[in-house]
Amino acid sequence: MSIRTSVRNRVLLTAALSATLLAYAQPSAFASPATTVNSPTAITSQSVSAKEISSSEYAAFLKDKFGLTLPENVSRGEFFVDVVRLLDLSPADKPVTFNDLNTSSPYYNAAAALHQNGLLSSDTANASAQLKAVNAVQLALRLAGFKELAYTYSEAKAEKAIAKLPIKLSSLNKQTKQELAAAIDTGLLPASYFNQIAPNAPVSADLANLLIGKTLVLKGQYKHYLGYVGDSDIYTKLADAYHGSVIIKDDKLQTIVDTALEQGLVTGYNLKDSQYDSNFIESLKLVYGHSDLQHALQLIGLLRSEGLEAKVQFEPKTSAFVYLKEWGEPGVSDQYEVRQISNGNYIEYAKEYDISFEFEKAADKQRFNAIISAYAKKNEENQLGLLVSSWWQPLYYSLTPLADYKEITNNKIQLGRYYAQSFSLKEQSKATIDGFKHVDPSVNVQSYDFWTDIPFFNYLNGEPL
Repeated sequence: MSIRTSVRNRVLLTAALSATLLAYAQPSAFASPATTVNSPTAITSQSVSAKEISSSEYAAFLKDKFGLTLPENVSRGEFFVDVVRLLDLSPADKPVTFNDLNTSSPYYNAAAALHQNGLLSSDTANASAQLKAVNAVQLALRLAGFKELAYTYSEAKAEKAIAKLPIKLSSLNKQTKQELAAAIDTGLLPASYFNQIAPNAPVSADLANLLIGKTLVLKGQYKHYLGYVGDSDIYTKLADAYHGSVIIKDDKLQTIVDTALEQGLVTGYNLKDSQYDSNFIESLKLVYGHSDLQHALQLIGLLRSEGLEAKVQFEPKTSAFVYLKEWGEPGVSDQYEVRQISNGNYIEYAKEYDISFEFEKAADKQRFNAIISAYAKKNEENQLGLLVSSWWQPLYYSLTPLADYKEITNNKIQLGRYYAQSFSLKEQSKATIDGFKHVDPSVNVQSYDFWTDIPFFNYLNGEPL
Protein backbone atom coordinates (compact mmCIF):
# COMPACT_ATOMS: atom_id res chain seq x y z
CA MET A 1 0.00 0.00 0.00
CA SER A 2 1.38 3.42 -0.96
CA ILE A 3 1.88 6.17 1.60
CA ARG A 4 -0.76 8.25 -0.17
CA THR A 5 -3.30 5.43 -0.06
CA SER A 6 -2.51 4.76 3.58
CA VAL A 7 -3.01 8.42 4.43
CA ARG A 8 -6.28 8.54 2.52
CA ASN A 9 -7.66 5.46 4.24
CA ARG A 10 -6.74 6.85 7.63
CA VAL A 11 -8.35 10.22 6.91
CA LEU A 12 -11.44 8.69 5.32
CA LEU A 13 -11.86 6.48 8.37
CA THR A 14 -11.63 9.51 10.62
CA ALA A 15 -14.21 11.39 8.58
CA ALA A 16 -16.46 8.39 8.25
CA LEU A 17 -16.46 7.64 11.93
CA SER A 18 -17.33 11.20 12.88
CA ALA A 19 -17.87 14.63 11.54
CA THR A 20 -16.71 15.99 14.89
CA LEU A 21 -16.69 19.76 14.88
CA LEU A 22 -14.16 21.71 16.93
CA ALA A 23 -15.04 25.38 17.20
CA TYR A 24 -12.16 27.57 18.20
CA ALA A 25 -9.94 25.28 19.35
CA GLN A 26 -23.24 -1.21 33.86
CA PRO A 27 -23.25 -4.48 32.14
CA SER A 28 -25.91 -5.11 29.53
CA ALA A 29 -29.11 -6.87 30.54
CA PHE A 30 -29.28 -8.63 27.19
CA ALA A 31 -25.94 -8.61 25.40
CA SER A 32 -23.59 -11.51 25.97
CA PRO A 33 -19.82 -11.08 26.01
CA ALA A 34 -18.35 -11.24 22.53
CA THR A 35 -16.77 -14.62 23.15
CA THR A 36 -20.17 -16.20 23.83
CA VAL A 37 -21.94 -15.11 20.64
CA ASN A 38 -22.56 -18.54 19.24
CA SER A 39 -25.09 -21.17 18.18
CA PRO A 40 -27.90 -18.81 17.17
CA THR A 41 -30.78 -19.94 15.01
CA ALA A 42 -30.19 -18.47 11.57
CA ILE A 43 -32.97 -16.74 9.64
CA THR A 44 -34.31 -18.52 6.57
CA SER A 45 -34.75 -16.49 3.39
CA GLN A 46 -38.24 -15.23 2.80
CA SER A 47 -40.23 -13.09 0.42
CA VAL A 48 -41.02 -9.48 1.28
CA SER A 49 -44.69 -10.19 0.60
CA ALA A 50 -44.71 -12.62 3.55
CA LYS A 51 -44.35 -9.64 5.89
CA GLU A 52 -47.86 -8.19 6.27
CA ILE A 53 -47.79 -5.25 8.68
CA SER A 54 -50.06 -5.89 11.65
CA SER A 55 -52.51 -3.47 13.21
CA SER A 56 -50.49 -3.63 16.43
CA GLU A 57 -47.37 -2.49 14.58
CA TYR A 58 -49.26 0.44 13.11
CA ALA A 59 -50.57 1.25 16.61
CA ALA A 60 -47.01 1.24 17.99
CA PHE A 61 -45.95 3.58 15.19
CA LEU A 62 -48.80 6.00 15.88
CA LYS A 63 -47.92 6.05 19.57
CA ASP A 64 -44.19 6.52 18.94
CA LYS A 65 -44.44 9.21 16.27
CA PHE A 66 -47.63 11.06 17.21
CA GLY A 67 -48.39 10.11 20.82
CA LEU A 68 -51.71 8.69 19.59
CA THR A 69 -53.50 5.74 21.19
CA LEU A 70 -56.96 5.13 19.79
CA PRO A 71 -59.79 4.27 22.22
CA GLU A 72 -61.75 1.07 21.65
CA ASN A 73 -64.82 3.10 20.71
CA VAL A 74 -63.94 5.75 18.15
CA SER A 75 -66.33 8.60 17.40
CA ARG A 76 -66.52 10.21 13.98
CA GLY A 77 -65.27 13.51 15.35
CA GLU A 78 -62.30 11.92 17.11
CA PHE A 79 -61.36 10.10 13.92
CA PHE A 80 -61.63 13.35 11.94
CA VAL A 81 -59.29 15.13 14.35
CA ASP A 82 -56.77 12.29 14.37
CA VAL A 83 -56.48 11.83 10.60
CA VAL A 84 -56.29 15.56 9.90
CA ARG A 85 -53.41 15.87 12.37
CA LEU A 86 -51.59 12.74 11.22
CA LEU A 87 -51.81 13.61 7.54
CA ASP A 88 -51.21 17.32 8.17
CA LEU A 89 -54.17 18.36 6.04
CA SER A 90 -54.50 22.02 5.17
CA PRO A 91 -57.08 23.85 7.30
CA ALA A 92 -60.15 25.30 5.68
CA ASP A 93 -59.46 28.76 4.23
CA LYS A 94 -63.12 29.76 4.37
CA PRO A 95 -66.02 28.89 6.69
CA VAL A 96 -67.85 25.61 6.15
CA THR A 97 -71.46 25.36 7.27
CA PHE A 98 -72.58 22.07 8.80
CA ASN A 99 -76.15 21.24 9.77
CA ASP A 100 -75.09 19.82 13.12
CA LEU A 101 -71.71 21.35 13.96
CA ASN A 102 -70.83 24.92 14.87
CA THR A 103 -67.46 26.61 14.98
CA SER A 104 -67.12 26.18 18.76
CA SER A 105 -67.05 22.39 18.48
CA PRO A 106 -63.65 20.72 19.06
CA TYR A 107 -64.35 18.76 15.88
CA TYR A 108 -65.24 21.69 13.63
CA ASN A 109 -61.78 22.53 12.27
CA ALA A 110 -61.04 18.91 11.38
CA ALA A 111 -64.43 18.38 9.75
CA ALA A 112 -64.04 21.63 7.80
CA ALA A 113 -60.57 20.61 6.59
CA LEU A 114 -61.91 17.25 5.40
CA HIS A 115 -64.86 18.93 3.70
CA GLN A 116 -62.72 21.50 1.91
CA ASN A 117 -60.28 18.82 0.74
CA GLY A 118 -63.14 16.86 -0.81
CA LEU A 119 -62.91 14.05 1.73
CA LEU A 120 -66.18 14.69 3.54
CA SER A 121 -69.01 15.42 1.12
CA SER A 122 -71.97 15.63 3.49
CA ASP A 123 -73.06 18.81 5.27
CA THR A 124 -73.92 16.65 8.27
CA ALA A 125 -70.79 15.77 10.25
CA ASN A 126 -72.51 13.59 12.87
CA ALA A 127 -69.31 14.06 14.87
CA SER A 128 -70.49 12.63 18.19
CA ALA A 129 -71.75 9.37 16.69
CA GLN A 130 -69.70 6.20 16.76
CA LEU A 131 -67.76 5.72 13.54
CA LYS A 132 -69.03 2.82 11.42
CA ALA A 133 -66.54 0.40 9.91
CA VAL A 134 -67.85 0.95 6.38
CA ASN A 135 -67.48 4.73 6.71
CA ALA A 136 -63.99 4.36 8.18
CA VAL A 137 -62.91 2.35 5.13
CA GLN A 138 -64.46 4.92 2.78
CA LEU A 139 -62.74 7.85 4.48
CA ALA A 140 -59.41 6.01 4.60
CA LEU A 141 -59.60 5.34 0.85
CA ARG A 142 -60.24 9.02 0.14
CA LEU A 143 -57.48 10.11 2.51
CA ALA A 144 -55.07 7.73 0.78
CA GLY A 145 -55.79 9.45 -2.54
CA PHE A 146 -57.60 6.62 -4.33
CA LYS A 147 -61.14 7.94 -4.74
CA GLU A 148 -60.68 8.61 -8.48
CA LEU A 149 -59.61 5.00 -8.94
CA ALA A 150 -62.71 3.85 -7.06
CA TYR A 151 -65.02 5.81 -9.32
CA THR A 152 -63.68 4.03 -12.42
CA TYR A 153 -65.34 0.82 -11.17
CA SER A 154 -68.54 -0.24 -12.84
CA GLU A 155 -71.19 -1.39 -10.40
CA ALA A 156 -70.74 -4.98 -11.58
CA LYS A 157 -66.97 -4.85 -11.06
CA ALA A 158 -67.41 -3.33 -7.61
CA GLU A 159 -69.98 -5.93 -6.56
CA LYS A 160 -67.67 -8.75 -7.64
CA ALA A 161 -64.82 -7.33 -5.53
CA ILE A 162 -66.94 -6.96 -2.39
CA ALA A 163 -68.92 -10.18 -2.72
CA LYS A 164 -67.17 -11.76 0.28
CA LEU A 165 -68.07 -8.94 2.67
CA PRO A 166 -70.79 -9.86 5.23
CA ILE A 167 -73.12 -7.15 4.01
CA LYS A 168 -76.05 -7.09 1.58
CA LEU A 169 -75.16 -5.42 -1.69
CA SER A 170 -78.68 -4.02 -1.94
CA SER A 171 -78.06 -1.97 1.23
CA LEU A 172 -75.17 -0.07 -0.37
CA ASN A 173 -75.26 2.74 -2.89
CA LYS A 174 -72.97 2.68 -5.91
CA GLN A 175 -70.34 5.02 -4.44
CA THR A 176 -70.01 2.94 -1.28
CA LYS A 177 -69.62 -0.22 -3.37
CA GLN A 178 -66.93 1.44 -5.48
CA GLU A 179 -64.97 2.69 -2.49
CA LEU A 180 -65.12 -0.63 -0.64
CA ALA A 181 -64.05 -2.46 -3.81
CA ALA A 182 -61.08 -0.17 -4.38
CA ALA A 183 -60.09 -0.53 -0.72
CA ILE A 184 -60.00 -4.30 -1.15
CA ASP A 185 -58.13 -4.27 -4.46
CA THR A 186 -55.48 -1.78 -3.27
CA GLY A 187 -54.86 -3.77 -0.08
CA LEU A 188 -56.21 -1.06 2.17
CA LEU A 189 -58.77 -3.56 3.50
CA PRO A 190 -57.18 -7.03 3.90
CA ALA A 191 -59.28 -10.20 3.73
CA SER A 192 -58.62 -10.88 7.41
CA TYR A 193 -60.77 -7.83 8.24
CA PHE A 194 -63.72 -8.61 5.95
CA ASN A 195 -65.74 -9.96 8.89
CA GLN A 196 -65.64 -6.53 10.55
CA ILE A 197 -67.43 -4.85 7.64
CA ALA A 198 -70.90 -5.87 8.82
CA PRO A 199 -74.07 -3.73 8.56
CA ASN A 200 -73.85 -0.81 11.01
CA ALA A 201 -70.85 -2.39 12.76
CA PRO A 202 -68.75 0.22 14.62
CA VAL A 203 -65.10 0.45 13.71
CA SER A 204 -62.84 -1.27 16.23
CA ALA A 205 -59.60 0.29 17.42
CA ASP A 206 -57.86 -2.64 15.70
CA LEU A 207 -59.38 -1.80 12.31
CA ALA A 208 -58.97 1.96 12.82
CA ASN A 209 -55.25 1.55 13.53
CA LEU A 210 -54.89 -0.62 10.44
CA LEU A 211 -56.71 1.83 8.18
CA ILE A 212 -54.75 4.83 9.43
CA GLY A 213 -51.48 2.92 9.14
CA LYS A 214 -52.19 1.74 5.61
CA THR A 215 -53.25 5.24 4.63
CA LEU A 216 -49.88 6.53 5.83
CA VAL A 217 -48.18 3.79 3.78
CA LEU A 218 -50.07 4.74 0.62
CA LYS A 219 -49.24 8.42 1.21
CA GLY A 220 -45.54 7.67 1.71
CA GLN A 221 -45.69 8.84 5.32
CA TYR A 222 -45.01 5.54 7.10
CA LYS A 223 -41.66 3.82 7.50
CA HIS A 224 -39.24 3.69 4.57
CA TYR A 225 -37.17 0.55 4.04
CA LEU A 226 -35.72 -1.72 1.38
CA GLY A 227 -36.95 -4.88 3.06
CA TYR A 228 -35.98 -7.23 5.85
CA VAL A 229 -32.70 -8.88 6.84
CA GLY A 230 -34.28 -12.25 6.02
CA ASP A 231 -35.59 -11.32 2.57
CA SER A 232 -34.20 -13.37 -0.30
CA ASP A 233 -33.58 -10.23 -2.38
CA ILE A 234 -32.21 -7.92 0.31
CA TYR A 235 -28.61 -8.19 -0.95
CA THR A 236 -29.64 -7.10 -4.46
CA LYS A 237 -31.71 -4.22 -3.12
CA LEU A 238 -28.90 -3.06 -0.85
CA ALA A 239 -26.32 -3.23 -3.64
CA ASP A 240 -28.63 -1.38 -6.04
CA ALA A 241 -29.24 1.33 -3.45
CA TYR A 242 -25.51 1.74 -2.88
CA HIS A 243 -24.65 1.89 -6.57
CA GLY A 244 -27.48 4.35 -7.16
CA SER A 245 -26.29 6.73 -4.45
CA VAL A 246 -24.15 9.76 -5.26
CA ILE A 247 -22.14 12.45 -3.52
CA ILE A 248 -24.75 14.66 -1.83
CA LYS A 249 -24.60 18.36 -2.66
CA ASP A 250 -26.57 21.40 -1.58
CA ASP A 251 -25.07 24.79 -2.39
CA LYS A 252 -26.91 26.84 0.22
CA LEU A 253 -26.18 24.43 3.07
CA GLN A 254 -22.59 23.79 2.03
CA THR A 255 -21.85 27.50 1.81
CA ILE A 256 -22.22 27.55 5.59
CA VAL A 257 -20.49 24.31 6.54
CA ASP A 258 -17.70 24.53 3.96
CA THR A 259 -16.85 28.07 5.07
CA ALA A 260 -16.58 26.82 8.64
CA LEU A 261 -14.33 24.03 7.39
CA GLU A 262 -12.09 26.38 5.39
CA GLN A 263 -11.72 28.75 8.36
CA GLY A 264 -10.69 25.90 10.65
CA LEU A 265 -13.74 26.36 12.85
CA VAL A 266 -14.77 22.78 12.24
CA THR A 267 -12.94 19.62 11.21
CA GLY A 268 -15.70 17.98 9.19
CA TYR A 269 -19.37 17.22 8.76
CA ASN A 270 -21.81 14.72 7.24
CA LEU A 271 -24.46 15.51 4.64
CA LYS A 272 -27.67 13.50 4.39
CA ASP A 273 -30.95 13.63 2.47
CA SER A 274 -34.05 13.46 4.66
CA GLN A 275 -36.10 11.75 1.96
CA TYR A 276 -34.20 8.55 2.80
CA ASP A 277 -34.88 8.75 6.55
CA SER A 278 -36.34 5.46 7.78
CA ASN A 279 -38.97 6.88 10.14
CA PHE A 280 -38.57 3.73 12.26
CA ILE A 281 -39.82 3.36 15.83
CA GLU A 282 -36.94 4.76 17.89
CA SER A 283 -37.06 2.18 20.69
CA LEU A 284 -36.37 -0.55 18.10
CA LYS A 285 -34.04 1.38 15.82
CA LEU A 286 -30.25 1.39 15.45
CA VAL A 287 -28.21 3.26 12.83
CA TYR A 288 -24.92 1.79 11.57
CA GLY A 289 -22.49 3.88 9.53
CA HIS A 290 -19.79 2.74 7.08
CA SER A 291 -18.42 3.33 3.59
CA ASP A 292 -17.81 -0.14 2.10
CA LEU A 293 -20.61 -1.99 0.25
CA GLN A 294 -19.24 -5.49 0.84
CA HIS A 295 -19.11 -4.75 4.56
CA ALA A 296 -22.82 -3.90 4.47
CA LEU A 297 -23.67 -7.10 2.60
CA GLN A 298 -21.64 -9.18 5.05
CA LEU A 299 -23.32 -7.38 7.96
CA ILE A 300 -26.72 -8.51 6.67
CA GLY A 301 -25.41 -12.07 6.42
CA LEU A 302 -23.99 -11.82 9.95
CA LEU A 303 -27.32 -10.70 11.39
CA ARG A 304 -29.10 -13.53 9.58
CA SER A 305 -26.62 -16.07 10.94
CA GLU A 306 -27.21 -14.70 14.45
CA GLY A 307 -30.99 -14.97 14.12
CA LEU A 308 -31.67 -11.23 14.18
CA GLU A 309 -34.53 -10.08 11.96
CA ALA A 310 -34.94 -6.38 11.22
CA LYS A 311 -36.19 -3.93 8.66
CA VAL A 312 -33.36 -2.44 6.58
CA GLN A 313 -33.12 1.08 5.17
CA PHE A 314 -30.18 2.42 3.16
CA GLU A 315 -29.46 6.11 3.80
CA PRO A 316 -26.83 7.76 1.55
CA LYS A 317 -24.33 9.95 3.36
CA THR A 318 -21.44 12.20 2.37
CA SER A 319 -18.57 13.01 4.74
CA ALA A 320 -16.56 16.18 4.21
CA PHE A 321 -13.13 16.96 5.68
CA VAL A 322 -9.93 18.85 4.90
CA TYR A 323 -7.36 16.91 2.85
CA LEU A 324 -3.93 18.48 3.46
CA LYS A 325 -1.80 19.33 0.41
CA GLU A 326 1.29 17.66 1.96
CA TRP A 327 -0.46 14.31 1.63
CA GLY A 328 0.00 14.54 -2.13
CA GLU A 329 -2.44 14.89 -4.98
CA PRO A 330 -5.86 13.58 -3.93
CA GLY A 331 -6.40 11.81 -7.24
CA VAL A 332 -9.70 10.89 -8.86
CA SER A 333 -12.30 8.33 -7.73
CA ASP A 334 -16.01 7.62 -7.99
CA GLN A 335 -15.95 7.27 -4.18
CA TYR A 336 -15.03 10.90 -3.49
CA GLU A 337 -14.74 14.37 -4.98
CA VAL A 338 -12.31 17.13 -4.03
CA ARG A 339 -12.28 20.93 -4.22
CA GLN A 340 -9.11 22.94 -3.69
CA ILE A 341 -9.37 25.87 -1.29
CA SER A 342 -7.40 29.10 -1.01
CA ASN A 343 -4.58 27.78 1.20
CA GLY A 344 -3.77 24.95 -1.20
CA ASN A 345 -5.51 22.26 0.84
CA TYR A 346 -8.60 20.46 -0.39
CA ILE A 347 -12.06 19.71 0.89
CA GLU A 348 -12.83 16.09 0.17
CA TYR A 349 -16.39 14.77 -0.08
CA ALA A 350 -16.50 11.02 0.48
CA LYS A 351 -19.39 8.71 -0.43
CA GLU A 352 -20.65 6.75 2.59
CA TYR A 353 -23.90 5.41 4.02
CA ASP A 354 -25.92 4.75 7.13
CA ILE A 355 -28.03 1.62 7.43
CA SER A 356 -31.03 1.94 9.72
CA PHE A 357 -32.31 -1.24 11.33
CA GLU A 358 -35.64 -1.68 13.09
CA PHE A 359 -35.52 -4.87 15.15
CA GLU A 360 -38.53 -6.95 16.09
CA LYS A 361 -37.94 -6.49 19.81
CA ALA A 362 -35.78 -4.43 22.13
CA ALA A 363 -33.72 -7.45 23.21
CA ASP A 364 -32.58 -7.94 19.61
CA LYS A 365 -31.52 -4.32 19.40
CA GLN A 366 -29.49 -4.81 22.59
CA ARG A 367 -27.79 -7.93 21.16
CA PHE A 368 -26.41 -5.97 18.22
CA ASN A 369 -23.60 -4.51 20.33
CA ALA A 370 -22.13 -7.88 21.32
CA ILE A 371 -22.33 -9.16 17.74
CA ILE A 372 -20.49 -6.15 16.29
CA SER A 373 -17.90 -6.27 19.08
CA ALA A 374 -17.18 -9.90 18.25
CA TYR A 375 -17.22 -9.81 14.44
CA ALA A 376 -16.94 -6.22 13.15
CA LYS A 377 -14.66 -4.43 15.64
CA LYS A 378 -10.99 -4.36 14.70
CA ASN A 379 -8.58 -4.72 17.63
CA GLU A 380 -5.29 -5.45 15.84
CA GLU A 381 -3.75 -5.32 12.38
CA ASN A 382 -4.47 -8.30 10.10
CA GLN A 383 -7.02 -9.62 12.59
CA LEU A 384 -8.86 -12.71 11.40
CA GLY A 385 -12.50 -13.59 11.95
CA LEU A 386 -13.92 -10.15 11.18
CA LEU A 387 -16.17 -8.76 8.48
CA VAL A 388 -14.32 -7.21 5.56
CA SER A 389 -13.18 -3.61 6.14
CA SER A 390 -14.11 -3.65 9.83
CA TRP A 391 -13.23 -0.43 11.64
CA TRP A 392 -11.19 0.12 14.78
CA GLN A 393 -14.02 2.30 16.05
CA PRO A 394 -17.29 1.12 14.48
CA LEU A 395 -20.11 3.64 14.52
CA TYR A 396 -23.66 2.74 15.51
CA TYR A 397 -26.14 4.59 17.65
CA SER A 398 -29.64 4.84 19.11
CA LEU A 399 -31.90 7.74 20.03
CA THR A 400 -33.09 5.78 23.07
CA PRO A 401 -30.87 4.70 26.00
CA LEU A 402 -29.01 1.38 25.86
CA ALA A 403 -26.81 -0.37 28.40
CA ASP A 404 -23.11 -0.32 27.49
CA TYR A 405 -23.53 2.74 25.26
CA LYS A 406 -22.37 6.30 25.91
CA GLU A 407 -24.34 9.52 25.52
CA ILE A 408 -23.13 12.11 23.00
CA THR A 409 -24.70 14.99 21.04
CA ASN A 410 -25.72 15.54 17.45
CA ASN A 411 -25.52 19.10 16.11
CA LYS A 412 -27.63 19.46 12.99
CA ILE A 413 -28.44 22.12 10.40
CA GLN A 414 -31.35 21.39 8.06
CA LEU A 415 -32.28 23.45 5.01
CA GLY A 416 -35.11 21.89 3.05
CA ARG A 417 -34.62 18.17 2.50
CA TYR A 418 -30.85 18.20 3.14
CA TYR A 419 -29.05 18.44 6.46
CA ALA A 420 -25.51 18.65 7.76
CA GLN A 421 -24.71 17.05 11.08
CA SER A 422 -21.86 16.60 13.51
CA PHE A 423 -21.46 14.27 16.46
CA SER A 424 -19.67 15.70 19.47
CA LEU A 425 -19.12 15.07 23.14
CA LYS A 426 -21.93 16.70 25.11
CA GLU A 427 -19.61 19.27 26.64
CA GLN A 428 -18.36 20.27 23.17
CA SER A 429 -21.79 20.87 21.66
CA LYS A 430 -21.88 24.59 22.43
CA ALA A 431 -18.52 25.12 20.76
CA THR A 432 -19.79 23.23 17.73
CA ILE A 433 -22.87 25.42 17.48
CA ASP A 434 -20.79 28.57 18.00
CA GLY A 435 -18.57 27.50 15.10
CA PHE A 436 -21.46 27.40 12.68
CA LYS A 437 -22.97 30.61 14.00
CA HIS A 438 -19.63 32.36 13.56
CA VAL A 439 -20.13 31.83 9.82
CA ASP A 440 -23.86 32.53 9.73
CA PRO A 441 -25.38 34.03 12.89
CA SER A 442 -28.89 33.36 11.57
CA VAL A 443 -28.42 29.63 11.11
CA ASN A 444 -30.62 27.35 13.21
CA VAL A 445 -28.53 24.54 14.73
CA GLN A 446 -30.57 21.78 16.34
CA SER A 447 -28.87 19.70 19.01
CA TYR A 448 -30.01 16.57 20.80
CA ASP A 449 -28.40 13.79 22.81
CA PHE A 450 -28.28 10.14 21.78
CA TRP A 451 -26.37 6.93 22.61
CA THR A 452 -23.41 5.49 20.71
CA ASP A 453 -21.13 2.46 21.07
CA ILE A 454 -18.20 2.80 23.47
CA PRO A 455 -15.38 2.52 20.87
CA PHE A 456 -16.82 5.47 18.95
CA PHE A 457 -17.29 7.44 22.18
CA ASN A 458 -13.65 6.73 23.02
CA TYR A 459 -12.68 8.02 19.58
CA LEU A 460 -14.51 11.30 20.20
CA ASN A 461 -12.89 11.52 23.62
CA GLY A 462 -9.39 10.91 22.28
CA GLU A 463 -9.03 7.70 24.29
CA PRO A 464 -7.29 4.45 23.24
CA LEU A 465 -9.17 2.00 21.05
